[in-house]
Amino acid sequence: MEHFIVSARKYRPQTFKDVVGQQAITNTLLNAIENNHLAQALLFTGPRGVGKTSCARILAKTINQEGHENPEEDFAFNIFELDAASNNSVDDIRSLIDQVRIPPQVGKYKVYIIDEVHMLSQAAFNAFLKTLEEPPKHAIFILATTEKHKIIPTILSRCQIFDFKRITVTDAKNHLMQVAEQEGITAEEDALQIIAQKADGAMRDALSIFDRVVSFSGKNLTRQAVTENLNVLDYETYFKTTDLILENNIPQLLLEFNEILAQGFDGHHFIAGLASHFRDLLVCKNQATINLLEVGEQTKSKYLEQSQKASHPFLIKGIELANDCDLKYKTSRNQRLLVELCLMQLASVLTKDGEKKNDKPYIIPPNYFKEKGIQPVKIPPEVKEKAEEKVANNKPEDLIPKEISEPATLYKSVENNSEELSKRSNASEQNITIASSAAVNRPKIQHRGERRPSGLSLSSIRKKKEHEEKKVDTIVDPKNLPSDDFTESEMQAAWVEYGKMQDKKGERIIGSMFAMNIPTLTDGKIYLELPNQSMKIDLESALPGLFQFLYKKLNNYSVALDIKVNEEASKKYAFTPQDKYEKLREKNPLIDKLRADFDLDI
Repeated sequence: MEHFIVSARKYRPQTFKDVVGQQAITNTLLNAIENNHLAQALLFTGPRGVGKTSCARILAKTINQEGHENPEEDFAFNIFELDAASNNSVDDIRSLIDQVRIPPQVGKYKVYIIDEVHMLSQAAFNAFLKTLEEPPKHAIFILATTEKHKIIPTILSRCQIFDFKRITVTDAKNHLMQVAEQEGITAEEDALQIIAQKADGAMRDALSIFDRVVSFSGKNLTRQAVTENLNVLDYETYFKTTDLILENNIPQLLLEFNEILAQGFDGHHFIAGLASHFRDLLVCKNQATINLLEVGEQTKSKYLEQSQKASHPFLIKGIELANDCDLKYKTSRNQRLLVELCLMQLASVLTKDGEKKNDKPYIIPPNYFKEKGIQPVKIPPEVKEKAEEKVANNKPEDLIPKEISEPATLYKSVENNSEELSKRSNASEQNITIASSAAVNRPKIQHRGERRPSGLSLSSIRKKKEHEEKKVDTIVDPKNLPSDDFTESEMQAAWVEYGKMQDKKGERIIGSMFAMNIPTLTDGKIYLELPNQSMKIDLESALPGLFQFLYKKLNNYSVALDIKVNEEASKKYAFTPQDKYEKLREKNPLIDKLRADFDLDI
């Protein structure tokens, strides 16, 4: 069996003209060589598979070809490649520096290509700085990396940086067509287009996918074989889905989505692709933007055909709904239902006639008139404005304007049928509700037999008067505040009551604090003794509400509270059964008699 060489190696560029999609960089390097303006330290950065290492090898070969008769000479002894991913230590850099001092035996330059340079250690970078800044005349360094941000700034400042871009889908497709011709493979343009899109800007990935698909389908490369092998949703799926949406065929649309899931595709990938499909249809609407469509000519004609069926407002709404579903997909618990709901909303944007819902100023939907053989009449703009103003002013009884209140002006009958006119006049007398797009926030219309509340009824006036009188009674004159006398028992009862109120509100700690610590009254001033400072801080946080309660309860707005902390008071708390008994006996001496009568033990 003959040894197989993968296309990525077999068709690796040998000259700058063979490099795909990097014309700006290759032209710059060629001009620098011709004008003897080439820097001694170059940094090639960009995504994988876009030609960084290939350009470095071509450059190393080109600068040594001047003055040599044999163009096929590869100057392998003048090119040194170092893989920094596996040779990233200081010793590896030192050995490279030692080699730099030796001039080349053949050619003018020794070229050192360091691939994946961002993998070098910090010490290796520092050891490389001096040599990189002032290399010998015969040495040129080419650094290649996919992650420029990981390289230290002192290295970047010593290099001439070339940013390689992703290869466009068109360039990748054209290069694949050339490879297919050289290999004797018949390939559809759409098949190569899908491979180029799947590669995502990397030519090496595109060639690897090409080899895989050729192994699957042989010498004839079709779009169906590519989509089947790569397990991607092709254009036909989205064309069919969009047709079902435009036809409002929700049952078949859900079956189509179920079939897509059964094939192993992800719902997130499907809805994102549907949003991109709507975008492509929108691009086809204008000749100026049709070049943004990166598809083959055969597929482009299908896009143009379907774009004529879909209106501009529908596509805008479709992109909005699909994009919203895309954003919510990862956080949704029922992801399948989310996509199905999005598809149902898309299919409900248009009516079965292809018209946008609630977009035409018809009094009654056009289907009704077509079934009855009646031609619908549009509402004049000035009449529509009046109806909108009356809806906004909450006047449903005036919703039907005078200009269209008569049956003769509402409809134009094909046949002059007096019986039909009498039926319509009876219907107009029964307050037919007008279905208009302007009346979205339409107020509820009053039905016969229901009592409508009036703002000028006697009961409402009486209640309003009582409320005003009550409001006047509760207002306190700040210059003449009441200061009635109260007893200690009244104050303590109010204190305990406020504590119970706090307990019901859920403030258990404050409520228990009011129940356990009862204040005393001396010379009209309330005194409270607490066992520690933390309880005092908690109680002080509740003082504003407490004072408002005591002011109204005792009818005295000069109530004052003096809080003191007594650390010894904590010793009064009962911990043992004997302590608890002594505490109870202090409050009620008759407990001794109860104990003696029933011969109780503690």
